[in-house]
Amino acid sequence: MTLNERIEKEYVQAYKARDAVRLGVLRLLKTAARNRLVELCRTDGTLADDELMDVIIRQAKQRQDSIEQYNAANRPDLAAREEGELAILREYLPQMLDEAALAQAIDDAIASTGATGPGDMGRVIGLVMGANKGRVDGKAVSAEVKKRLCAKG
Repeated sequence: MTLNERIEKEYVQAYKARDAVRLGVLRLLKTAARNRLVELCRTDGTLADDELMDVIIRQAKQRQDSIEQYNAANRPDLAAREEGELAILREYLPQMLDEAALAQAIDDAIASTGATGPGDMGRVIGLVMGANKGRVDGKAVSAEVKKRLCAKG
């Protein structure tokens, strides 16, 4: 079953179960996917799984940013709502790498690019993010790469 089929099936289930939160998240996700199709000038058809994964990652990142802003503005009620939506979106994302796996991926990227200092951060981050799409947080990768390369250089 493709990711698009899974989302459509779970959308119908949420509708029948009257699960307002899940239904709202999936409705917004489907709308974002349709908007992405329009951006790609493909108004008929569906997105491939990797393209749909990009849309889900973008939606999850938006929720994460909103949570940070709501917490900074002392609005725990709105942050909690966004956290619930983020939890639903994470069900469609691949399993996140743990700290050890992330460290190994960064070490491998540093070795393969021959990075020696902070000037090589972009290449290392790009390699790690590309190889682990949807499985790593960009901020965590950036901080860890910076820590490792600044210690070298």
